[in-house]
Amino acid sequence: MTEKELHDYLKTNYPLENEKCEWKEFKSLKNAVAGDVSKDIISYVSAIANMQGGHLIIGIQDETLNITGIQDFSGYTIEDIRFRINGNITNLNIEAFSVEEFTTSDTKKVVWVFHIPKHQFRLPVYAHKKTWQRIDGNLVEMTKARLDAILTQVQANEDWTKVIIQGVTIEDLDQDAIQKARIEFKKRNPKYSDDVDNWNDIDFLNKAKLTIKGKITRTALILLGKEESEHYLDSSVKIRWNLKSLNNQDKDFEIFSIPLLLSIDEVFKKIRNLKYRYLRDGTLFPDEVSRYEPFTIRESLNNAIAHQDYSKGARINVVEFEDDHLVFTNYGSFLPKSVEEVVLNDTPEEVYRNPFLVEAMKNLDMIETQGGGIRKIFNFQKQRFFPLPDYNFDDNKVKVTITGKILDANFARILIQNSKLLLNEIILLDKVQKRKEINEMEFKYLKKANYIEGRRPNIYLSYTIIETINDENLQAQYLANRSFDDSHFKEMIVEYLRKFGKTKRKAIDNLITPKLSAVLSADKKKKKVTNFLSALGKEGKVQCLPGYYWEII
Repeated sequence: MTEKELHDYLKTNYPLENEKCEWKEFKSLKNAVAGDVSKDIISYVSAIANMQGGHLIIGIQDETLNITGIQDFSGYTIEDIRFRINGNITNLNIEAFSVEEFTTSDTKKVVWVFHIPKHQFRLPVYAHKKTWQRIDGNLVEMTKARLDAILTQVQANEDWTKVIIQGVTIEDLDQDAIQKARIEFKKRNPKYSDDVDNWNDIDFLNKAKLTIKGKITRTALILLGKEESEHYLDSSVKIRWNLKSLNNQDKDFEIFSIPLLLSIDEVFKKIRNLKYRYLRDGTLFPDEVSRYEPFTIRESLNNAIAHQDYSKGARINVVEFEDDHLVFTNYGSFLPKSVEEVVLNDTPEEVYRNPFLVEAMKNLDMIETQGGGIRKIFNFQKQRFFPLPDYNFDDNKVKVTITGKILDANFARILIQNSKLLLNEIILLDKVQKRKEINEMEFKYLKKANYIEGRRPNIYLSYTIIETINDENLQAQYLANRSFDDSHFKEMIVEYLRKFGKTKRKAIDNLITPKLSAVLSADKKKKKVTNFLSALGKEGKVQCLPGYYWEII
Protein backbone atom coordinates (compact mmCIF):
# COMPACT_ATOMS: atom_id res chain seq x y z
CA MET A 1 0.00 0.00 0.00
CA THR A 2 1.07 3.56 -0.65
CA GLU A 3 1.18 6.00 2.27
CA LYS A 4 -2.17 7.45 1.24
CA GLU A 5 -3.74 4.01 0.89
CA LEU A 6 -2.44 2.99 4.32
CA HIS A 7 -3.71 6.24 5.81
CA ASP A 8 -7.17 5.57 4.34
CA TYR A 9 -7.06 1.96 5.57
CA LEU A 10 -6.17 2.97 9.14
CA LYS A 11 -8.77 5.73 9.16
CA THR A 12 -11.45 3.28 8.02
CA ASN A 13 -10.57 0.45 10.41
CA TYR A 14 -9.41 2.42 13.47
CA PRO A 15 -11.22 5.78 13.17
CA LEU A 16 -11.69 6.65 16.83
CA GLU A 17 -9.29 6.91 19.74
CA ASN A 18 -11.15 5.42 22.69
CA GLU A 19 -11.02 2.60 25.24
CA LYS A 20 -10.51 0.08 22.43
CA CYS A 21 -8.15 2.00 20.20
CA GLU A 22 -5.01 4.09 20.81
CA TRP A 23 -2.75 5.89 18.31
CA LYS A 24 0.85 6.63 19.24
CA GLU A 25 3.70 8.13 17.24
CA PHE A 26 6.64 6.31 18.90
CA LYS A 27 9.24 7.23 16.26
CA SER A 28 11.83 5.52 18.43
CA LEU A 29 11.24 2.26 20.33
CA LYS A 30 14.15 2.96 22.69
CA ASN A 31 12.61 3.03 26.17
CA ALA A 32 9.18 3.00 24.52
CA VAL A 33 8.31 -0.66 24.96
CA ALA A 34 8.98 -1.00 28.68
CA GLY A 35 10.31 2.33 29.87
CA ASP A 36 8.27 5.24 31.18
CA VAL A 37 5.54 4.10 33.54
CA SER A 38 2.06 4.89 32.15
CA LYS A 39 3.56 6.19 28.88
CA ASP A 40 5.12 3.08 27.34
CA ILE A 41 3.68 0.36 25.14
CA ILE A 42 3.20 -2.24 27.89
CA SER A 43 1.13 0.25 29.92
CA TYR A 44 -1.19 0.77 26.95
CA VAL A 45 -1.40 -2.98 26.31
CA SER A 46 -2.39 -3.50 29.95
CA ALA A 47 -5.02 -0.71 29.82
CA ILE A 48 -6.65 -1.92 26.61
CA ALA A 49 -6.63 -5.56 27.73
CA ASN A 50 -8.22 -4.63 31.03
CA MET A 51 -11.21 -3.08 29.27
CA GLN A 52 -12.64 -5.05 26.34
CA GLY A 53 -9.45 -5.55 24.33
CA GLY A 54 -8.67 -3.55 21.22
CA HIS A 55 -5.81 -2.09 19.17
CA LEU A 56 -2.68 0.01 19.64
CA ILE A 57 -1.33 1.60 16.45
CA ILE A 58 2.20 3.02 16.55
CA GLY A 59 4.05 5.02 13.89
CA ILE A 60 1.25 7.54 13.38
CA GLN A 61 0.48 10.93 14.91
CA ASP A 62 -2.18 11.26 17.59
CA GLU A 63 -5.49 12.75 16.38
CA THR A 64 -4.41 13.38 12.76
CA LEU A 65 -3.49 9.80 11.85
CA ASN A 66 -0.67 11.21 9.71
CA ILE A 67 1.90 8.48 9.16
CA THR A 68 5.37 9.21 10.54
CA GLY A 69 6.58 5.62 10.74
CA ILE A 70 8.81 3.89 13.30
CA GLN A 71 12.29 5.24 12.60
CA ASP A 72 14.39 3.67 15.38
CA PHE A 73 13.55 0.04 16.18
CA SER A 74 16.30 -0.29 18.86
CA GLY A 75 16.69 -3.97 18.12
CA TYR A 76 13.00 -4.89 18.20
CA THR A 77 11.60 -6.87 15.26
CA ILE A 78 8.11 -7.89 14.22
CA GLU A 79 9.11 -11.50 15.02
CA ASP A 80 10.18 -10.94 18.64
CA ILE A 81 8.16 -7.91 19.84
CA ARG A 82 5.26 -10.09 21.10
CA PHE A 83 7.45 -12.20 23.35
CA ARG A 84 9.53 -9.28 24.60
CA ILE A 85 6.32 -7.49 25.62
CA ASN A 86 5.03 -10.67 27.24
CA GLY A 87 8.23 -10.83 29.33
CA ASN A 88 7.40 -7.43 30.83
CA ILE A 89 3.71 -7.94 31.43
CA THR A 90 1.63 -10.33 33.58
CA ASN A 91 -1.49 -12.32 32.63
CA LEU A 92 -1.55 -11.28 28.96
CA ASN A 93 -3.13 -13.94 26.74
CA ILE A 94 -0.06 -14.32 24.52
CA GLU A 95 -1.74 -16.80 22.16
CA ALA A 96 -4.42 -14.26 21.21
CA PHE A 97 -1.98 -11.31 21.15
CA SER A 98 -0.65 -10.40 17.69
CA VAL A 99 1.25 -7.61 15.95
CA GLU A 100 0.67 -6.63 12.33
CA GLU A 101 3.28 -4.71 10.29
CA PHE A 102 2.55 -2.33 7.40
CA THR A 103 5.27 -0.79 5.21
CA THR A 104 4.26 1.89 2.71
CA SER A 105 5.38 1.05 -0.82
CA ASP A 106 6.23 4.62 -1.81
CA THR A 107 7.74 6.20 1.36
CA LYS A 108 8.91 3.00 3.11
CA LYS A 109 7.37 4.05 6.42
CA VAL A 110 6.62 1.28 8.93
CA VAL A 111 3.50 1.09 11.11
CA TRP A 112 2.77 -1.60 13.70
CA VAL A 113 -0.75 -2.50 14.82
CA PHE A 114 -0.98 -4.43 18.10
CA HIS A 115 -4.14 -6.54 18.34
CA ILE A 116 -4.74 -6.89 22.08
CA PRO A 117 -7.14 -9.50 23.51
CA LYS A 118 -9.44 -8.85 26.44
CA HIS A 119 -8.07 -9.95 29.81
CA GLN A 120 -8.62 -13.59 30.74
CA PHE A 121 -11.27 -14.67 33.23
CA ARG A 122 -10.62 -12.99 36.61
CA LEU A 123 -7.05 -12.14 35.53
CA PRO A 124 -6.29 -8.40 35.21
CA VAL A 125 -3.23 -7.61 33.08
CA TYR A 126 -0.31 -5.99 34.95
CA ALA A 127 2.45 -3.71 33.66
CA HIS A 128 5.07 -2.24 36.01
CA LYS A 129 3.35 -4.29 38.77
CA LYS A 130 0.23 -2.17 38.35
CA THR A 131 -3.07 -2.57 36.55
CA TRP A 132 -4.10 0.10 34.04
CA GLN A 133 -7.26 1.17 32.23
CA ARG A 134 -8.56 3.86 29.86
CA ILE A 135 -11.07 6.50 31.03
CA ASP A 136 -12.25 9.09 28.51
CA GLY A 137 -9.14 8.68 26.40
CA ASN A 138 -6.75 8.87 29.37
CA LEU A 139 -4.53 6.08 30.62
CA VAL A 140 -4.83 5.79 34.41
CA GLU A 141 -4.24 3.28 37.16
CA MET A 142 -7.17 0.94 37.40
CA THR A 143 -10.00 1.98 39.71
CA LYS A 144 -11.04 -0.31 42.54
CA ALA A 145 -14.47 -0.73 40.97
CA ARG A 146 -12.99 -1.95 37.68
CA LEU A 147 -10.51 -4.26 39.44
CA ASP A 148 -13.30 -5.75 41.57
CA ALA A 149 -15.40 -6.26 38.45
CA ILE A 150 -12.63 -8.35 36.88
CA LEU A 151 -11.78 -10.29 40.04
CA THR A 152 -15.43 -11.19 40.69
CA GLN A 153 -16.40 -12.07 37.13
CA VAL A 154 -19.04 -14.75 36.86
CA GLN A 155 -18.92 -17.23 34.01
CA ALA A 156 -22.09 -17.87 32.08
CA ASN A 157 -22.42 -21.36 33.57
CA GLU A 158 -21.34 -20.41 37.09
CA ASP A 159 -23.91 -19.87 39.83
CA TRP A 160 -22.54 -17.42 42.39
CA THR A 161 -25.22 -18.39 44.91
CA LYS A 162 -24.36 -22.11 44.84
CA VAL A 163 -20.79 -21.66 46.05
CA ILE A 164 -19.96 -23.32 49.40
CA ILE A 165 -18.35 -20.86 51.83
CA GLN A 166 -15.32 -22.34 53.54
CA GLY A 167 -15.19 -22.02 57.32
CA VAL A 168 -18.92 -21.27 57.70
CA THR A 169 -21.02 -23.63 59.84
CA ILE A 170 -24.64 -23.92 60.88
CA GLU A 171 -23.71 -21.77 63.90
CA ASP A 172 -23.50 -18.82 61.48
CA LEU A 173 -27.20 -19.17 60.64
CA ASP A 174 -29.98 -17.38 62.52
CA GLN A 175 -32.29 -19.71 64.48
CA ASP A 176 -35.33 -17.44 64.07
CA ALA A 177 -34.77 -17.46 60.32
CA ILE A 178 -34.46 -21.25 60.30
CA GLN A 179 -37.75 -21.59 62.22
CA LYS A 180 -39.52 -19.28 59.77
CA ALA A 181 -38.00 -21.26 56.90
CA ARG A 182 -39.53 -24.45 58.33
CA ILE A 183 -42.98 -22.81 58.50
CA GLU A 184 -42.76 -21.52 54.93
CA PHE A 185 -41.42 -24.87 53.67
CA LYS A 186 -44.51 -26.61 55.09
CA LYS A 187 -46.79 -24.16 53.26
CA ARG A 188 -45.09 -24.83 49.96
CA ASN A 189 -44.63 -28.57 50.51
CA PRO A 190 -47.64 -29.82 52.49
CA LYS A 191 -46.75 -33.44 51.76
CA TYR A 192 -43.78 -33.04 54.13
CA SER A 193 -45.68 -31.19 56.88
CA ASP A 194 -45.70 -34.22 59.21
CA ASP A 195 -42.00 -34.93 58.67
CA VAL A 196 -40.41 -31.48 58.89
CA ASP A 197 -40.58 -31.26 62.68
CA ASN A 198 -38.66 -34.54 62.97
CA TRP A 199 -35.79 -33.35 60.77
CA ASN A 200 -32.78 -31.78 62.44
CA ASP A 201 -31.57 -28.45 61.06
CA ILE A 202 -28.97 -29.97 58.76
CA ASP A 203 -31.45 -32.44 57.24
CA PHE A 204 -34.02 -29.70 56.81
CA LEU A 205 -31.59 -27.33 55.12
CA ASN A 206 -30.46 -30.07 52.73
CA LYS A 207 -34.04 -31.00 51.80
CA ALA A 208 -34.99 -27.33 51.35
CA LYS A 209 -31.96 -27.08 49.01
CA LEU A 210 -30.29 -24.32 51.00
CA THR A 211 -27.17 -26.36 51.74
CA ILE A 212 -25.20 -29.03 49.91
CA LYS A 213 -24.51 -32.17 51.99
CA GLY A 214 -24.60 -30.09 55.14
CA LYS A 215 -22.20 -27.44 53.84
CA ILE A 216 -23.27 -23.82 53.97
CA THR A 217 -23.77 -22.13 50.60
CA ARG A 218 -24.00 -18.43 49.82
CA THR A 219 -27.74 -18.98 49.36
CA ALA A 220 -28.10 -20.29 52.92
CA LEU A 221 -26.20 -17.31 54.26
CA ILE A 222 -28.18 -14.79 52.15
CA LEU A 223 -31.55 -16.06 53.34
CA LEU A 224 -30.77 -17.39 56.84
CA GLY A 225 -27.37 -16.03 57.89
CA LYS A 226 -26.77 -14.11 61.11
CA GLU A 227 -26.17 -10.40 60.60
CA GLU A 228 -22.71 -10.68 62.20
CA SER A 229 -21.80 -13.28 59.55
CA GLU A 230 -22.41 -10.88 56.65
CA HIS A 231 -18.63 -10.40 56.15
CA TYR A 232 -18.55 -13.81 54.47
CA LEU A 233 -20.58 -12.15 51.68
CA ASP A 234 -18.34 -9.03 51.57
CA SER A 235 -21.05 -7.22 53.57
CA SER A 236 -22.75 -6.25 50.31
CA VAL A 237 -25.96 -8.27 50.56
CA LYS A 238 -28.34 -5.63 51.89
CA ILE A 239 -31.70 -4.00 51.17
CA ARG A 240 -31.95 -0.22 51.46
CA TRP A 241 -35.37 1.32 52.04
CA ASN A 242 -35.60 5.02 51.33
CA LEU A 243 -38.61 7.30 51.83
CA LYS A 244 -38.69 10.35 49.56
CA SER A 245 -41.04 13.23 48.96
CA LEU A 246 -42.47 13.73 45.48
CA ASN A 247 -39.82 16.38 44.80
CA ASN A 248 -37.13 13.76 45.52
CA GLN A 249 -36.15 14.99 48.98
CA ASP A 250 -34.96 12.28 51.39
CA LYS A 251 -37.21 11.91 54.43
CA ASP A 252 -36.12 8.61 55.98
CA PHE A 253 -34.08 5.50 55.24
CA GLU A 254 -32.99 2.21 56.77
CA ILE A 255 -30.60 -0.54 55.66
CA PHE A 256 -31.46 -4.19 56.28
CA SER A 257 -28.87 -6.96 56.31
CA ILE A 258 -29.08 -10.76 56.33
CA PRO A 259 -31.03 -12.91 56.99
CA LEU A 260 -33.08 -11.62 54.06
CA LEU A 261 -35.89 -14.07 54.84
CA LEU A 262 -36.63 -11.93 57.92
CA SER A 263 -35.57 -8.59 56.43
CA ILE A 264 -38.30 -8.83 53.79
CA ASP A 265 -40.94 -8.54 56.51
CA GLU A 266 -39.14 -5.55 58.03
CA VAL A 267 -38.99 -3.74 54.69
CA PHE A 268 -42.67 -4.53 54.10
CA LYS A 269 -43.58 -2.92 57.46
CA LYS A 270 -41.69 0.23 56.51
CA ILE A 271 -43.76 0.88 53.40
CA ARG A 272 -46.76 3.06 54.17
CA ASN A 273 -49.52 1.22 52.36
CA LEU A 274 -52.29 3.77 53.00
CA LYS A 275 -55.87 3.64 51.74
CA TYR A 276 -56.69 5.23 48.39
CA ARG A 277 -60.20 6.48 47.63
CA TYR A 278 -61.78 7.35 44.32
CA LEU A 279 -65.28 7.90 42.97
CA ARG A 280 -66.60 5.87 40.10
CA ASP A 281 -68.88 7.67 37.66
CA GLY A 282 -72.54 7.53 38.59
CA THR A 283 -72.10 6.93 42.33
CA LEU A 284 -71.66 9.07 45.44
CA PHE A 285 -69.89 6.29 47.33
CA PRO A 286 -66.11 6.06 46.91
CA ASP A 287 -64.19 2.87 46.32
CA GLU A 288 -61.43 2.29 48.84
CA VAL A 289 -58.34 0.14 48.27
CA SER A 290 -54.83 -0.04 49.65
CA ARG A 291 -52.33 1.71 47.39
CA TYR A 292 -50.33 -1.48 46.87
CA GLU A 293 -51.42 -5.09 46.87
CA PRO A 294 -49.25 -6.84 49.51
CA PHE A 295 -48.42 -9.55 46.96
CA THR A 296 -47.10 -6.86 44.61
CA ILE A 297 -44.66 -5.52 47.21
CA ARG A 298 -43.39 -8.94 48.26
CA GLU A 299 -43.14 -10.35 44.75
CA SER A 300 -41.24 -7.29 43.46
CA LEU A 301 -38.82 -7.40 46.39
CA ASN A 302 -38.33 -11.18 46.21
CA ASN A 303 -37.73 -10.95 42.45
CA ALA A 304 -35.02 -8.36 43.10
CA ILE A 305 -33.39 -10.74 45.61
CA ALA A 306 -33.68 -13.73 43.28
CA HIS A 307 -32.25 -11.96 40.23
CA GLN A 308 -29.66 -9.66 41.82
CA ASP A 309 -26.15 -9.90 40.33
CA TYR A 310 -24.39 -10.32 43.67
CA SER A 311 -20.95 -10.25 42.06
CA LYS A 312 -21.40 -6.48 41.61
CA GLY A 313 -21.28 -5.91 45.37
CA ALA A 314 -24.35 -3.63 45.22
CA ARG A 315 -27.43 -3.26 47.39
CA ILE A 316 -31.04 -3.88 46.45
CA ASN A 317 -32.96 -0.60 46.70
CA VAL A 318 -36.58 0.06 47.57
CA VAL A 319 -37.51 3.73 47.17
CA GLU A 320 -40.92 4.85 48.41
CA PHE A 321 -42.17 8.14 47.01
CA GLU A 322 -44.75 9.02 49.63
CA ASP A 323 -48.37 8.44 48.65
CA ASP A 324 -47.42 7.96 45.01
CA HIS A 325 -45.23 5.09 43.82
CA LEU A 326 -42.57 2.49 44.71
CA VAL A 327 -39.33 1.82 42.85
CA PHE A 328 -37.45 -1.50 43.22
CA THR A 329 -33.92 -1.68 41.80
CA ASN A 330 -31.45 -4.53 41.51
CA TYR A 331 -28.24 -5.02 39.53
CA GLY A 332 -28.18 -7.38 36.57
CA SER A 333 -29.82 -7.47 33.15
CA PHE A 334 -33.32 -8.87 32.63
CA LEU A 335 -32.77 -12.38 31.27
CA PRO A 336 -36.10 -12.97 29.45
CA LYS A 337 -36.47 -11.10 26.16
CA SER A 338 -39.10 -8.70 27.50
CA VAL A 339 -41.58 -8.15 30.30
CA GLU A 340 -44.46 -8.43 27.83
CA GLU A 341 -43.24 -11.89 26.85
CA VAL A 342 -43.24 -13.05 30.49
CA VAL A 343 -46.66 -11.53 31.24
CA LEU A 344 -48.50 -12.62 28.12
CA ASN A 345 -47.03 -16.13 27.86
CA ASP A 346 -47.56 -16.72 31.60
CA THR A 347 -44.95 -19.47 31.66
CA PRO A 348 -42.00 -20.08 34.01
CA GLU A 349 -38.74 -18.43 33.04
CA GLU A 350 -36.28 -20.77 31.35
CA VAL A 351 -33.08 -19.04 32.46
CA TYR A 352 -32.20 -17.69 35.90
CA ARG A 353 -29.10 -15.80 37.00
CA ASN A 354 -29.08 -17.54 40.39
CA PRO A 355 -30.74 -20.94 39.88
CA PHE A 356 -29.66 -22.36 43.27
CA LEU A 357 -31.02 -19.33 45.14
CA VAL A 358 -34.22 -19.32 43.08
CA GLU A 359 -34.88 -22.98 43.85
CA ALA A 360 -34.39 -22.38 47.57
CA MET A 361 -36.71 -19.35 47.49
CA LYS A 362 -39.37 -21.43 45.74
CA ASN A 363 -39.10 -24.06 48.48
CA LEU A 364 -39.59 -21.35 51.12
CA ASP A 365 -42.69 -19.97 49.36
CA MET A 366 -40.95 -16.68 48.52
CA ILE A 367 -41.57 -16.73 44.77
CA GLU A 368 -44.02 -18.42 42.43
CA THR A 369 -43.34 -22.09 41.71
CA GLN A 370 -44.62 -22.11 38.16
CA GLY A 371 -43.90 -18.51 37.26
CA GLY A 372 -46.70 -16.01 36.74
CA GLY A 373 -45.72 -13.66 39.57
CA ILE A 374 -45.18 -10.69 37.27
CA ARG A 375 -48.48 -11.40 35.51
CA LYS A 376 -50.25 -11.34 38.88
CA ILE A 377 -48.72 -7.91 39.61
CA PHE A 378 -50.06 -6.64 36.27
CA ASN A 379 -53.52 -8.00 37.04
CA PHE A 380 -53.60 -6.49 40.54
CA GLN A 381 -52.79 -3.07 39.04
CA LYS A 382 -55.46 -3.61 36.39
CA GLN A 383 -58.08 -4.48 39.05
CA ARG A 384 -57.30 -1.20 40.83
CA PHE A 385 -57.46 0.73 37.52
CA PHE A 386 -53.92 1.90 38.29
CA PRO A 387 -51.14 2.20 35.69
CA LEU A 388 -49.41 -1.05 34.86
CA PRO A 389 -45.89 -1.62 36.26
CA ASP A 390 -43.00 0.04 34.44
CA TYR A 391 -39.79 -1.90 33.82
CA ASN A 392 -36.52 -0.19 32.88
CA PHE A 393 -33.35 -2.12 32.01
CA ASP A 394 -30.82 0.69 31.46
CA ASP A 395 -27.28 0.58 32.93
CA ASN A 396 -27.40 -3.18 33.49
CA LYS A 397 -30.06 -2.78 36.19
CA VAL A 398 -33.67 -3.81 36.58
CA LYS A 399 -35.86 -0.95 37.81
CA VAL A 400 -39.52 -1.68 38.56
CA THR A 401 -41.97 1.16 39.26
CA ILE A 402 -45.33 0.41 40.89
CA THR A 403 -47.76 3.34 40.93
CA GLY A 404 -50.16 3.49 43.88
CA LYS A 405 -52.83 5.77 42.49
CA ILE A 406 -54.87 6.51 39.37
CA LEU A 407 -52.54 8.32 37.02
CA ASP A 408 -55.10 9.26 34.39
CA ALA A 409 -58.81 9.30 35.23
CA ASN A 410 -59.67 8.79 31.57
CA PHE A 411 -57.65 5.60 31.33
CA ALA A 412 -59.27 4.34 34.55
CA ARG A 413 -62.71 4.98 33.03
CA ILE A 414 -61.77 2.92 30.00
CA LEU A 415 -60.76 -0.03 32.19
CA ILE A 416 -63.94 0.27 34.25
CA GLN A 417 -66.27 0.37 31.24
CA ASN A 418 -64.43 -2.12 29.00
CA SER A 419 -64.05 -5.21 31.17
CA LYS A 420 -63.51 -7.50 28.17
CA LEU A 421 -60.23 -5.88 27.16
CA LEU A 422 -57.40 -8.42 27.01
CA LEU A 423 -54.23 -7.89 29.05
CA ASN A 424 -52.09 -7.43 25.93
CA GLU A 425 -54.49 -4.69 24.78
CA ILE A 426 -54.36 -2.98 28.17
CA ILE A 427 -50.55 -3.06 28.08
CA LEU A 428 -50.57 -1.25 24.74
CA LEU A 429 -53.24 1.25 25.83
CA ASP A 430 -51.22 1.89 28.98
CA LYS A 431 -48.29 2.83 26.75
CA VAL A 432 -50.50 5.20 24.78
CA GLN A 433 -51.74 6.90 27.95
CA LYS A 434 -48.17 7.29 29.20
CA ARG A 435 -47.11 8.74 25.84
CA LYS A 436 -44.63 5.89 25.41
CA GLU A 437 -43.40 4.89 22.00
CA ILE A 438 -44.95 1.80 20.45
CA ASN A 439 -43.41 -0.16 17.60
CA GLU A 440 -44.84 -0.55 14.13
CA MET A 441 -46.43 -3.92 14.83
CA GLU A 442 -48.13 -2.63 17.99
CA PHE A 443 -49.30 0.47 16.15
CA LYS A 444 -50.85 -1.60 13.36
CA TYR A 445 -52.58 -3.87 15.88
CA LEU A 446 -54.20 -0.96 17.75
CA LYS A 447 -55.05 0.78 14.50
CA LYS A 448 -56.68 -2.33 13.03
CA ALA A 449 -58.69 -2.80 16.23
CA ASN A 450 -59.76 0.87 15.99
CA TYR A 451 -58.38 1.56 19.46
CA ILE A 452 -56.27 4.56 18.43
CA GLU A 453 -56.18 7.39 15.93
CA GLY A 454 -53.50 9.79 14.74
CA ARG A 455 -50.05 9.16 13.33
CA ARG A 456 -47.02 7.92 15.19
CA PRO A 457 -45.76 9.20 17.54
CA ASN A 458 -48.76 11.51 18.11
CA ILE A 459 -51.45 8.90 18.74
CA TYR A 460 -54.45 9.04 21.05
CA LEU A 461 -57.35 6.86 22.17
CA SER A 462 -59.97 6.30 19.50
CA TYR A 463 -63.65 7.16 19.83
CA THR A 464 -64.38 3.46 19.18
CA ILE A 465 -63.14 2.58 22.63
CA ILE A 466 -64.33 5.81 24.25
CA GLU A 467 -67.91 5.93 22.94
CA THR A 468 -69.11 3.09 25.22
CA ILE A 469 -68.15 5.15 28.26
CA ASN A 470 -70.53 8.04 27.72
CA ASP A 471 -68.14 10.40 29.53
CA GLU A 472 -68.24 14.02 28.32
CA ASN A 473 -64.76 14.89 29.62
CA LEU A 474 -63.11 11.96 27.88
CA GLN A 475 -65.01 12.61 24.67
CA ALA A 476 -63.92 16.25 24.80
CA GLN A 477 -60.32 15.15 25.19
CA TYR A 478 -60.77 12.87 22.19
CA LEU A 479 -61.98 15.79 20.06
CA ALA A 480 -59.07 17.97 21.20
CA ASN A 481 -56.61 15.23 20.30
CA ARG A 482 -58.22 14.47 16.97
CA SER A 483 -58.13 17.99 15.54
CA PHE A 484 -58.94 18.46 11.80
CA ASP A 485 -57.29 17.35 8.58
CA ASP A 486 -54.62 19.41 6.75
CA SER A 487 -56.92 20.75 4.05
CA HIS A 488 -59.10 22.42 6.67
CA PHE A 489 -56.16 24.38 8.09
CA LYS A 490 -54.87 25.40 4.66
CA GLU A 491 -58.32 26.72 3.80
CA MET A 492 -58.32 28.72 7.05
CA ILE A 493 -54.96 30.32 6.15
CA VAL A 494 -56.10 31.23 2.62
CA GLU A 495 -59.38 32.68 3.91
CA TYR A 496 -57.55 34.72 6.56
CA LEU A 497 -55.06 36.18 4.03
CA ARG A 498 -57.88 36.92 1.59
CA LYS A 499 -59.76 38.84 4.27
CA PHE A 500 -56.89 40.69 6.01
CA GLY A 501 -54.24 40.89 3.25
CA LYS A 502 -50.50 40.85 3.91
CA THR A 503 -49.94 39.20 7.30
CA LYS A 504 -46.97 38.41 9.54
CA ARG A 505 -46.14 34.75 10.24
CA LYS A 506 -46.81 35.25 13.97
CA ALA A 507 -50.45 36.11 13.27
CA ILE A 508 -50.84 32.91 11.25
CA ASP A 509 -49.30 30.92 14.10
CA ASN A 510 -51.76 32.49 16.54
CA LEU A 511 -54.63 31.55 14.24
CA ILE A 512 -53.70 27.90 13.65
CA THR A 513 -51.70 26.50 16.61
CA PRO A 514 -54.52 26.64 19.21
CA LYS A 515 -56.65 24.50 16.91
CA LEU A 516 -54.03 21.81 16.27
CA SER A 517 -54.10 18.45 18.06
CA ALA A 518 -53.44 18.66 21.80
CA VAL A 519 -50.96 15.78 21.56
CA LEU A 520 -48.53 17.91 19.52
CA SER A 521 -45.74 19.86 21.26
CA ALA A 522 -45.32 23.61 20.66
CA ASP A 523 -42.38 22.99 18.31
CA LYS A 524 -44.32 20.41 16.32
CA LYS A 525 -47.29 22.73 16.04
CA LYS A 526 -45.05 25.48 14.64
CA LYS A 527 -43.49 23.03 12.19
CA LYS A 528 -46.97 21.96 11.14
CA VAL A 529 -47.87 25.58 10.25
CA THR A 530 -44.61 25.84 8.27
CA ASN A 531 -45.63 22.74 6.31
CA PHE A 532 -49.07 24.24 5.59
CA LEU A 533 -47.52 27.46 4.25
CA SER A 534 -44.93 25.56 2.22
CA ALA A 535 -47.65 23.38 0.65
CA LEU A 536 -49.77 26.43 -0.19
CA GLY A 537 -46.72 28.07 -1.76
CA LYS A 538 -46.09 25.06 -3.97
CA GLU A 539 -49.75 25.10 -4.97
CA GLY A 540 -49.33 28.72 -6.08
CA LYS A 541 -51.85 30.09 -3.60
CA VAL A 542 -49.63 32.15 -1.23
CA GLN A 543 -46.15 33.65 -1.24
CA CYS A 544 -43.62 34.78 1.38
CA LEU A 545 -42.44 38.41 1.39
CA PRO A 546 -39.41 40.02 3.10
CA GLY A 547 -39.92 40.50 6.84
CA TYR A 548 -41.73 37.18 7.28
CA TYR A 549 -44.95 38.47 5.70
CA TRP A 550 -47.34 36.26 3.74
CA GLU A 551 -49.97 37.19 1.15
CA ILE A 552 -52.37 35.73 -1.40
CA ILE A 553 -50.99 35.39 -4.93
